[in-house]
Parts: sequence; structure tokens; C-alpha cells
Amino acid sequence: MRIFPLCLACLLLFLFPAKEIAAQGVSANNAVLLDQKSGKVLFEKRAHEKQSIASITKVMTAIIAIESGKMDEIAKTSRKAIYTEGSSIYLEQGEKMNVEDLVYGLMLRSGNDSAIAIAEQIGGSEEGFVHLMNEKAAWIGMQNTHFDNPHGLESDTHYSTAYDMALLMRYAMENKEFQKISGTKMHKAESRSYAWKNKNRLLTEKYRYCTGGKTGFTKKAGRTLLTTAEKDGHALVVVTLNAPDDWNDHIQLYEYGFGRLTEETASTINDESSFLKDVQVMFLRILKVR
Repeated sequence: MRIFPLCLACLLLFLFPAKEIAAQGVSANNAVLLDQKSGKVLFEKRAHEKQSIASITKVMTAIIAIESGKMDEIAKTSRKAIYTEGSSIYLEQGEKMNVEDLVYGLMLRSGNDSAIAIAEQIGGSEEGFVHLMNEKAAWIGMQNTHFDNPHGLESDTHYSTAYDMALLMRYAMENKEFQKISGTKMHKAESRSYAWKNKNRLLTEKYRYCTGGKTGFTKKAGRTLLTTAEKDGHALVVVTLNAPDDWNDHIQLYEYGFGRLTEETASTINDESSFLKDVQVMFLRILKVR
């Protein structure tokens, strides 16, 4: 009787790729698993559907701020910034904070007020900054993305896809300063007496291989999550949209991805070893003939 379940499992693996079987356990409406080095998609689930993305938008805001070369500049908080709804680092009107600390507040605490303060300092206005965001998206190759704001609050024409956001994160993680900020668990701004703790629980407590990421949530978008992880020399990016069980989705996809890459590496090494042995045998035969 035990043979039947084993045979059934083998049949399923033959009929359906591992990616399709894995998809059954992913709660996200949209998901993608990307290899950081090659850009190869290792898993996808409706990865190219346009969806609301909530605060993972802030990855674009952060990388533009970092690349601007203005991280040491001092931004003065406007009335518009402090009255931006949603998550906040509780800036006060007229408060001055350097852009670097604002980016930490953006990425760790998901401050919408911080997003506006950054946009106004770097782009001259929110509208000017959004123009930079869309230019950058086009340059990276995010073909199904359009930004309306720097924070991710809902708008009919503010959207992206799981795949596009993975492309963005892959690009951003090539920047050392972004890597550092994204992977920071705690940060204290110069003007604060207390430290900000990163909301990314995958980084702070749930998955020891996690190297960074960004959380997001709105009623329309649901839970959105973009993270990175590294293990045994392999680096991966996972994006999930509208995922009720996003922490576990990411862990499951990482374990699948790392396992697959380890197998592929071992297979490549074995193939190369076999090839070298064949060449050696051929060479010895040539010597004997002579």
C-alpha cells in the first residue's frame, strides 16, 4: 500500500514541473523568484499582471535618492509631507533632517511623510520626483509599471507587476549603499532620541538568510512584500503581491530556489568533471597511437 503514494508522487513530478507544484502552496495572488546574478526566473505566478503595489514603491524612491548624490543634504519638512496619510516617521512641519536619515525612515519604518520630504528635496516637487521615478523604471526595463507618487498610496494609475518589482530590486541591490540601508535592522537618526526598527520581520527575526527588503500594505493591494536573501554564494529576490501569508511564501520560495541552484551547481561541476576525464582519456589514447 505504501508503494501507491510514492508512485503517485513520481507521476506528479513527471507531469508537472516543480515550479507548478510549489505554486499550489504560495498564498500570493502574484509572485516571482529571481536569481540576482543571472536575472533568471526560477518561479512565477501571474508575475506579469499589473497590480497595486503599496509601499514596496519606496524601493524606487530610495534608489533614486541614493543615486542623486544628495544624501548629505538637509531637507526641510513641508506641510504637505506631514499631512500625508498612512505610515509615518512623525516629522514636524519645518523640521530639518538629512536625506540619508529620511531614506532610513522610508525603508525601515515606511514613512510616507519621509517619502514626500525626499521627493521635494531631490525632485524639487513631488511631481518632479515622480517623473524621475518613471524615467528610471523605463531605463531598468519595467515595461508594465507606472508611478503616481513616491510612497505607494492608492491611485488608479499607480501600478506594477511582481516581475517588474523584482527587476527593480535586482538593480537596487547592485548599489552598496542601498544594500546597507535595506539590510539594516535598527537605525537612529541624528535628530531622534530613539531608534527605528525595520518592519521587515523576515530580516529581523524570521529568516536568517534574508539580506533586505520592503514591506507594504493597503486595503486594495493587500500585503505586498519584496525581499532578498543570500545563501551558499547564491543571491535571490522574491516579490509577492496580495499575499495573506507573505512571510511563509518568501521562506518557501527561498528554500525552493536555493535548493534548485545548489543542485544545478552540483550538476554543472559533475558535468565539467566528466568532460575533463573524457579529454584526459582521449589525450592518453593519442599518445599511445604515437
